[in-house]
Amino acid sequence: MTNAPPSNAVRVFNMTAFVVLMAGLPFWVWYCLIAVTQYDGALVFPDAAFWSHVQMPNLEGLIFYGSWLALQAGLYHFLPGKPEEGQPLPDGSRLTYRLNGLASFLISIGLWAGLHVSGLVPGDYIYLHMPAILGTANVIVMALCFYVYFLGRSQATEEEKQMNFLEAFFLGAARNPRNGRFDWKFFCESRPGLTFWVLIALSCAVHQYKTFGTVTNAMMLICFSIFLYIVDYYIHEDAILTTWDIIHEPFGWMLCWGSLIYVPFFYPMSAVWLASHDFSLPTWAAAGIFVLGVTGYVIFRQCNIQKHRFRKDPTTKIWGKPPEFIQTKRGSKLLTSGWWGVASHANYLGDLMMSLAMGLAVWNNTLFGYGYFLAFVILLVHRDWRDDKHCADKYGDDWKAYRQKVRWHIVPGLY
Repeated sequence: MTNAPPSNAVRVFNMTAFVVLMAGLPFWVWYCLIAVTQYDGALVFPDAAFWSHVQMPNLEGLIFYGSWLALQAGLYHFLPGKPEEGQPLPDGSRLTYRLNGLASFLISIGLWAGLHVSGLVPGDYIYLHMPAILGTANVIVMALCFYVYFLGRSQATEEEKQMNFLEAFFLGAARNPRNGRFDWKFFCESRPGLTFWVLIALSCAVHQYKTFGTVTNAMMLICFSIFLYIVDYYIHEDAILTTWDIIHEPFGWMLCWGSLIYVPFFYPMSAVWLASHDFSLPTWAAAGIFVLGVTGYVIFRQCNIQKHRFRKDPTTKIWGKPPEFIQTKRGSKLLTSGWWGVASHANYLGDLMMSLAMGLAVWNNTLFGYGYFLAFVILLVHRDWRDDKHCADKYGDDWKAYRQKVRWHIVPGLY
Protein backbone atom coordinates (compact mmCIF):
# COMPACT_ATOMS: atom_id res chain seq x y z
CA MET A 1 0.00 0.00 0.00
CA THR A 2 1.44 3.42 -0.96
CA ASN A 3 0.71 6.82 0.51
CA ALA A 4 -1.22 9.24 -1.69
CA PRO A 5 0.55 12.58 -2.23
CA PRO A 6 -0.82 15.41 -0.06
CA SER A 7 -3.32 17.79 -1.65
CA ASN A 8 -2.31 21.36 -2.45
CA ALA A 9 -4.37 22.62 0.49
CA VAL A 10 -2.62 20.25 2.90
CA ARG A 11 0.76 21.21 1.48
CA VAL A 12 0.06 24.94 1.88
CA PHE A 13 -1.09 24.32 5.45
CA ASN A 14 2.09 22.37 6.20
CA MET A 15 4.30 25.08 4.70
CA THR A 16 2.55 27.71 6.80
CA ALA A 17 2.93 25.60 9.92
CA PHE A 18 6.65 25.13 9.27
CA VAL A 19 7.20 28.89 8.95
CA VAL A 20 5.17 29.64 12.07
CA LEU A 21 7.05 27.05 14.13
CA MET A 22 10.51 28.14 12.97
CA ALA A 23 9.66 31.79 13.66
CA GLY A 24 7.65 31.28 16.83
CA LEU A 25 9.37 28.56 18.84
CA PRO A 26 12.65 30.48 19.39
CA PHE A 27 10.62 33.42 20.70
CA TRP A 28 8.63 31.03 22.91
CA VAL A 29 11.79 29.68 24.55
CA TRP A 30 12.99 33.25 25.08
CA TYR A 31 9.61 34.20 26.55
CA CYS A 32 9.72 31.34 29.06
CA LEU A 33 13.30 32.06 30.14
CA ILE A 34 12.66 35.78 30.60
CA ALA A 35 9.36 35.23 32.42
CA VAL A 36 10.96 32.75 34.83
CA THR A 37 14.19 34.67 35.51
CA GLN A 38 12.95 38.27 35.37
CA TYR A 39 9.24 38.10 36.31
CA ASP A 40 9.22 35.38 38.97
CA GLY A 41 7.60 32.85 36.65
CA ALA A 42 4.48 34.93 36.05
CA LEU A 43 2.53 35.07 32.80
CA VAL A 44 3.16 38.60 31.55
CA PHE A 45 2.47 40.55 28.38
CA PRO A 46 5.70 40.68 26.35
CA ASP A 47 6.08 44.42 25.75
CA ALA A 48 9.23 46.26 24.64
CA ALA A 49 10.63 46.24 28.18
CA PHE A 50 10.14 42.48 28.33
CA TRP A 51 12.03 41.81 25.10
CA SER A 52 14.86 44.10 26.19
CA HIS A 53 16.08 41.13 28.26
CA VAL A 54 16.93 39.18 25.10
CA GLN A 55 20.69 39.00 24.71
CA MET A 56 22.32 39.02 21.33
CA PRO A 57 25.15 36.62 20.50
CA ASN A 58 28.46 37.66 22.01
CA LEU A 59 32.05 36.46 22.00
CA GLU A 60 31.85 34.81 25.43
CA GLY A 61 28.76 32.88 24.42
CA LEU A 62 30.38 31.89 21.14
CA ILE A 63 33.47 30.57 22.89
CA PHE A 64 31.46 28.71 25.52
CA TYR A 65 28.80 27.12 23.32
CA GLY A 66 31.15 26.53 20.42
CA SER A 67 33.56 24.78 22.78
CA TRP A 68 30.70 22.72 24.17
CA LEU A 69 29.66 21.45 20.75
CA ALA A 70 33.29 20.79 19.81
CA LEU A 71 33.85 18.83 23.03
CA GLN A 72 30.77 16.69 22.46
CA ALA A 73 31.64 16.09 18.81
CA GLY A 74 35.18 15.09 19.77
CA LEU A 75 33.99 12.68 22.45
CA TYR A 76 31.42 11.17 20.11
CA HIS A 77 33.89 10.73 17.26
CA PHE A 78 37.09 9.70 19.04
CA LEU A 79 36.14 7.87 22.25
CA PRO A 80 36.18 4.08 21.96
CA GLY A 81 32.73 2.59 21.89
CA LYS A 82 30.72 -0.49 21.04
CA PRO A 83 29.82 -0.69 17.33
CA GLU A 84 26.13 -1.40 16.78
CA GLU A 85 24.15 -1.79 13.58
CA GLY A 86 20.94 0.17 13.15
CA GLN A 87 17.67 -1.07 11.70
CA PRO A 88 17.57 -1.95 7.97
CA LEU A 89 17.25 1.05 5.63
CA PRO A 90 14.78 0.98 2.71
CA ASP A 91 17.52 -0.48 0.48
CA GLY A 92 18.24 -3.24 3.02
CA SER A 93 21.59 -1.86 4.21
CA ARG A 94 22.37 -0.99 7.82
CA LEU A 95 24.36 1.91 9.27
CA THR A 96 26.87 1.29 12.03
CA TYR A 97 26.93 3.50 15.13
CA ARG A 98 29.60 3.86 17.81
CA LEU A 99 27.98 3.75 21.24
CA ASN A 100 30.02 5.68 23.79
CA GLY A 101 27.35 7.95 25.24
CA LEU A 102 27.77 6.98 28.89
CA ALA A 103 31.52 7.59 28.80
CA SER A 104 30.99 10.92 27.03
CA PHE A 105 28.39 11.91 29.62
CA LEU A 106 30.55 11.01 32.62
CA ILE A 107 33.55 12.86 31.19
CA SER A 108 31.38 15.94 30.57
CA ILE A 109 29.92 15.93 34.09
CA GLY A 110 33.37 15.27 35.55
CA LEU A 111 34.82 18.20 33.61
CA TRP A 112 32.05 20.50 34.87
CA ALA A 113 32.62 19.35 38.46
CA GLY A 114 36.39 19.72 38.12
CA LEU A 115 36.11 23.28 36.80
CA HIS A 116 33.77 24.13 39.67
CA VAL A 117 35.93 22.61 42.41
CA SER A 118 39.09 24.19 40.99
CA GLY A 119 37.45 27.61 40.94
CA LEU A 120 38.21 28.12 37.25
CA VAL A 121 34.53 28.18 36.28
CA PRO A 122 31.84 28.47 38.97
CA GLY A 123 29.26 25.69 39.01
CA ASP A 124 26.43 28.16 38.40
CA TYR A 125 28.12 29.77 35.38
CA ILE A 126 25.58 28.30 32.96
CA TYR A 127 22.62 29.54 35.01
CA LEU A 128 24.09 33.03 35.34
CA HIS A 129 24.85 33.27 31.62
CA MET A 130 21.84 31.43 30.17
CA PRO A 131 20.56 34.45 28.16
CA ALA A 132 23.93 35.00 26.48
CA ILE A 133 24.39 31.27 25.86
CA LEU A 134 20.85 30.93 24.45
CA GLY A 135 21.29 33.92 22.14
CA THR A 136 24.54 32.55 20.75
CA ALA A 137 23.35 28.94 20.61
CA ASN A 138 20.36 29.90 18.45
CA VAL A 139 22.64 31.41 15.82
CA ILE A 140 25.11 28.50 15.87
CA VAL A 141 22.34 25.90 15.66
CA MET A 142 20.62 27.73 12.80
CA ALA A 143 23.92 27.71 10.90
CA LEU A 144 24.22 23.98 11.63
CA CYS A 145 20.70 23.45 10.28
CA PHE A 146 21.73 25.01 6.96
CA TYR A 147 24.84 22.83 6.87
CA VAL A 148 22.80 19.69 7.53
CA TYR A 149 20.32 20.77 4.85
CA PHE A 150 22.99 21.07 2.14
CA LEU A 151 24.69 17.87 3.31
CA GLY A 152 21.36 16.07 3.28
CA ARG A 153 20.53 17.29 -0.22
CA SER A 154 23.77 15.78 -1.48
CA GLN A 155 22.97 12.41 0.15
CA ALA A 156 19.19 12.27 -0.37
CA THR A 157 17.37 9.44 -2.08
CA GLU A 158 15.35 10.14 -5.22
CA GLU A 159 12.18 10.21 -3.12
CA GLU A 160 13.69 12.67 -0.62
CA LYS A 161 14.80 14.95 -3.46
CA GLN A 162 11.13 15.53 -4.33
CA MET A 163 10.70 17.78 -1.27
CA ASN A 164 10.84 21.53 -1.81
CA PHE A 165 13.31 23.72 0.09
CA LEU A 166 11.02 24.51 3.03
CA GLU A 167 9.96 20.88 3.55
CA ALA A 168 13.54 19.66 3.28
CA PHE A 169 14.91 22.34 5.59
CA PHE A 170 12.25 21.92 8.29
CA LEU A 171 11.71 18.15 8.19
CA GLY A 172 15.11 17.13 6.82
CA ALA A 173 16.61 16.73 3.38
CA ALA A 174 17.79 13.19 4.17
CA ARG A 175 17.18 10.56 6.82
CA ASN A 176 20.79 10.00 7.81
CA PRO A 177 23.09 12.89 6.83
CA ARG A 178 26.66 11.81 7.60
CA ASN A 179 30.26 12.91 7.27
CA GLY A 180 31.94 9.53 7.07
CA ARG A 181 30.77 7.64 10.14
CA PHE A 182 29.77 10.88 11.94
CA ASP A 183 25.98 10.64 11.99
CA TRP A 184 24.51 14.12 12.57
CA LYS A 185 21.05 12.94 13.60
CA PHE A 186 22.30 10.45 16.16
CA PHE A 187 24.85 12.95 17.50
CA CYS A 188 22.50 15.91 17.87
CA GLU A 189 19.66 13.89 19.35
CA SER A 190 21.74 11.96 21.85
CA ARG A 191 24.69 14.09 22.95
CA PRO A 192 25.00 17.91 23.30
CA GLY A 193 21.39 18.75 24.20
CA LEU A 194 20.68 15.95 26.65
CA THR A 195 23.91 16.38 28.60
CA PHE A 196 23.48 20.16 28.62
CA TRP A 197 19.99 19.69 30.09
CA VAL A 198 21.63 17.92 33.03
CA LEU A 199 24.28 20.63 33.39
CA ILE A 200 21.67 23.41 33.44
CA ALA A 201 19.81 21.62 36.25
CA LEU A 202 23.03 21.10 38.22
CA SER A 203 24.03 24.70 37.63
CA CYS A 204 20.67 25.82 39.02
CA ALA A 205 21.18 23.63 42.10
CA VAL A 206 24.61 25.17 42.71
CA HIS A 207 23.15 28.66 42.44
CA GLN A 208 20.36 27.81 44.86
CA TYR A 209 22.92 26.54 47.35
CA LYS A 210 25.13 29.62 46.95
CA THR A 211 22.11 31.91 47.41
CA PHE A 212 20.25 30.18 50.26
CA GLY A 213 22.79 27.79 51.76
CA THR A 214 20.67 24.76 50.92
CA VAL A 215 19.46 22.61 48.05
CA THR A 216 15.76 22.08 48.64
CA ASN A 217 13.97 18.76 48.25
CA ALA A 218 12.15 20.18 45.21
CA MET A 219 15.45 20.91 43.47
CA MET A 220 16.80 17.50 44.49
CA LEU A 221 13.77 15.80 42.95
CA ILE A 222 14.21 17.61 39.65
CA CYS A 223 17.95 16.99 39.43
CA PHE A 224 17.51 13.34 40.38
CA SER A 225 14.75 12.84 37.79
CA ILE A 226 16.73 14.43 34.96
CA PHE A 227 19.92 12.61 35.95
CA LEU A 228 18.12 9.25 36.13
CA TYR A 229 16.44 9.79 32.78
CA ILE A 230 19.66 10.73 30.94
CA VAL A 231 21.95 8.15 32.59
CA ASP A 232 19.42 5.44 31.80
CA TYR A 233 19.27 6.73 28.23
CA TYR A 234 23.03 6.25 27.85
CA ILE A 235 23.14 2.91 29.63
CA HIS A 236 20.61 1.60 27.11
CA GLU A 237 22.02 3.56 24.19
CA ASP A 238 21.61 0.65 21.78
CA ALA A 239 17.84 0.90 22.27
CA ILE A 240 17.90 4.38 20.71
CA LEU A 241 18.57 2.75 17.36
CA THR A 242 15.08 1.21 17.32
CA THR A 243 13.22 4.46 18.11
CA TRP A 244 10.89 6.25 15.70
CA ASP A 245 13.25 9.21 15.25
CA ILE A 246 16.24 7.16 14.22
CA ILE A 247 14.32 4.72 12.03
CA HIS A 248 11.82 6.96 10.24
CA GLU A 249 12.44 10.70 10.69
CA PRO A 250 14.61 12.71 8.31
CA PHE A 251 16.96 15.13 10.02
CA GLY A 252 16.29 18.85 9.62
CA TRP A 253 15.48 21.97 11.62
CA MET A 254 12.74 20.25 13.60
CA LEU A 255 15.01 17.65 15.18
CA CYS A 256 18.24 19.65 15.10
CA TRP A 257 16.90 22.83 16.74
CA GLY A 258 14.59 20.83 18.96
CA SER A 259 17.41 18.64 20.27
CA LEU A 260 20.00 21.39 20.77
CA ILE A 261 17.84 24.33 21.90
CA TYR A 262 14.33 23.28 22.90
CA VAL A 263 15.30 20.31 25.05
CA PRO A 264 18.13 21.80 27.15
CA PHE A 265 16.82 25.37 27.47
CA PHE A 266 13.07 24.82 27.76
CA TYR A 267 12.68 21.53 29.61
CA PRO A 268 14.49 22.55 32.87
CA MET A 269 12.30 25.60 33.66
CA SER A 270 11.37 24.11 37.03
CA ALA A 271 15.03 24.06 38.04
CA VAL A 272 15.60 27.57 36.62
CA TRP A 273 12.76 28.94 38.76
CA LEU A 274 13.99 27.10 41.88
CA ALA A 275 17.51 28.50 41.43
CA SER A 276 16.29 31.82 42.82
CA HIS A 277 13.80 30.41 45.35
CA ASP A 278 14.22 28.25 48.45
CA PHE A 279 10.89 26.50 47.96
CA SER A 280 10.57 23.10 49.65
CA LEU A 281 7.80 20.54 49.33
CA PRO A 282 5.99 18.95 52.27
CA THR A 283 7.44 15.50 52.94
CA TRP A 284 4.28 13.74 51.83
CA ALA A 285 4.22 15.65 48.54
CA ALA A 286 7.91 15.02 47.86
CA ALA A 287 7.41 11.30 48.51
CA GLY A 288 4.37 11.14 46.22
CA ILE A 289 6.15 12.99 43.41
CA PHE A 290 9.15 10.72 43.79
CA VAL A 291 6.94 7.62 43.47
CA LEU A 292 5.18 9.10 40.43
CA GLY A 293 8.46 9.83 38.68
CA VAL A 294 10.06 6.47 39.47
CA THR A 295 6.92 4.59 38.42
CA GLY A 296 6.95 6.50 35.13
CA TYR A 297 10.60 5.63 34.69
CA VAL A 298 9.95 1.91 35.29
CA ILE A 299 7.11 1.88 32.73
CA PHE A 300 9.20 3.83 30.23
CA ARG A 301 12.24 1.59 30.61
CA GLN A 302 10.32 -1.71 30.55
CA CYS A 303 8.43 -0.63 27.42
CA ASN A 304 11.52 0.30 25.47
CA ILE A 305 13.49 -2.76 26.54
CA GLN A 306 10.60 -5.07 25.65
CA LYS A 307 10.31 -3.60 22.14
CA HIS A 308 14.07 -3.48 21.62
CA ARG A 309 14.65 -7.10 22.67
CA PHE A 310 11.69 -8.29 20.63
CA ARG A 311 13.09 -6.61 17.52
CA LYS A 312 16.45 -8.28 18.08
CA ASP A 313 15.00 -11.70 19.03
CA PRO A 314 11.22 -12.32 18.61
CA THR A 315 11.44 -15.39 20.87
CA THR A 316 12.55 -13.40 23.95
CA LYS A 317 10.06 -13.86 26.79
CA ILE A 318 8.07 -10.87 28.04
CA TRP A 319 6.84 -10.92 31.61
CA GLY A 320 7.91 -14.57 31.76
CA LYS A 321 5.83 -15.68 28.76
CA PRO A 322 6.51 -16.17 25.05
CA PRO A 323 5.63 -12.92 23.23
CA GLU A 324 2.36 -12.56 21.36
CA PHE A 325 2.35 -10.69 18.07
CA ILE A 326 0.55 -10.23 14.77
CA GLN A 327 2.48 -11.48 11.76
CA THR A 328 1.80 -8.98 8.98
CA LYS A 329 1.62 -9.66 5.26
CA ARG A 330 4.68 -7.41 4.84
CA GLY A 331 6.72 -9.76 7.02
CA SER A 332 6.88 -7.47 10.06
CA LYS A 333 5.71 -8.50 13.52
CA LEU A 334 3.44 -6.24 15.60
CA LEU A 335 4.08 -6.90 19.30
CA THR A 336 0.99 -7.28 21.48
CA SER A 337 2.59 -8.57 24.70
CA GLY A 338 3.72 -6.82 27.85
CA TRP A 339 3.23 -3.09 27.94
CA TRP A 340 2.70 -3.16 24.17
CA GLY A 341 -0.47 -5.12 24.76
CA VAL A 342 -1.66 -2.50 27.27
CA ALA A 343 -1.27 0.47 24.91
CA SER A 344 0.42 0.98 21.57
CA HIS A 345 2.62 3.67 23.12
CA ALA A 346 2.71 2.89 26.82
CA ASN A 347 6.29 4.20 26.77
CA TYR A 348 4.82 7.65 26.20
CA LEU A 349 2.77 7.17 29.38
CA GLY A 350 6.01 6.68 31.32
CA ASP A 351 7.49 9.79 29.68
CA LEU A 352 4.45 11.85 30.64
CA MET A 353 4.51 10.64 34.25
CA MET A 354 8.17 11.63 34.61
CA SER A 355 7.66 15.05 33.06
CA LEU A 356 4.60 15.67 35.25
CA ALA A 357 6.65 14.82 38.34
CA MET A 358 9.19 17.48 37.37
CA GLY A 359 6.41 20.03 37.06
CA LEU A 360 4.79 19.09 40.36
CA ALA A 361 8.11 19.77 42.08
CA VAL A 362 7.38 23.53 41.85
CA TRP A 363 3.78 22.91 42.92
CA ASN A 364 1.57 25.91 42.03
CA ASN A 365 4.31 28.53 42.09
CA THR A 366 4.73 28.90 38.34
CA LEU A 367 2.94 27.52 35.33
CA PHE A 368 6.26 27.38 33.47
CA GLY A 369 7.31 24.48 35.65
CA TYR A 370 4.73 22.42 33.75
CA GLY A 371 5.97 23.51 30.33
CA TYR A 372 7.95 20.32 29.83
CA PHE A 373 4.90 18.18 30.63
CA LEU A 374 2.51 20.21 28.46
CA ALA A 375 4.97 20.23 25.56
CA PHE A 376 5.29 16.45 25.86
CA VAL A 377 1.50 16.03 25.78
CA ILE A 378 1.38 17.89 22.46
CA LEU A 379 4.51 16.25 21.06
CA LEU A 380 3.66 12.68 22.00
CA VAL A 381 -0.02 12.82 21.04
CA HIS A 382 0.97 14.25 17.66
CA ARG A 383 3.70 11.65 17.24
CA ASP A 384 1.24 8.89 18.16
CA TRP A 385 -1.17 10.25 15.54
CA ARG A 386 1.54 10.27 12.88
CA ASP A 387 2.71 6.80 13.84
CA ASP A 388 -0.84 5.43 13.78
CA LYS A 389 -1.45 6.92 10.32
CA HIS A 390 1.90 5.63 9.06
CA CYS A 391 1.16 2.11 10.32
CA ALA A 392 -2.41 2.15 8.98
CA ASP A 393 -1.09 3.04 5.52
CA LYS A 394 1.75 0.52 5.78
CA TYR A 395 -0.04 -2.50 7.23
CA GLY A 396 -3.66 -2.04 6.10
CA ASP A 397 -5.91 -4.80 7.44
CA ASP A 398 -3.16 -6.08 9.71
CA TRP A 399 -3.19 -2.74 11.51
CA LYS A 400 -6.96 -2.95 11.91
CA ALA A 401 -6.49 -6.36 13.52
CA TYR A 402 -3.80 -4.88 15.76
CA ARG A 403 -6.09 -2.04 16.82
CA GLN A 404 -8.82 -4.53 17.73
CA LYS A 405 -6.37 -6.23 20.07
CA VAL A 406 -4.61 -3.10 21.39
CA ARG A 407 -7.31 -0.48 21.75
CA TRP A 408 -5.56 2.20 23.77
CA HIS A 409 -2.89 4.51 22.39
CA ILE A 410 -1.13 5.99 25.44
CA VAL A 411 -3.25 6.12 28.60
CA PRO A 412 -5.36 2.97 29.17
CA GLY A 413 -8.99 3.86 29.74
CA LEU A 414 -8.52 7.47 28.53
CA TYR A 415 -6.72 7.64 25.20
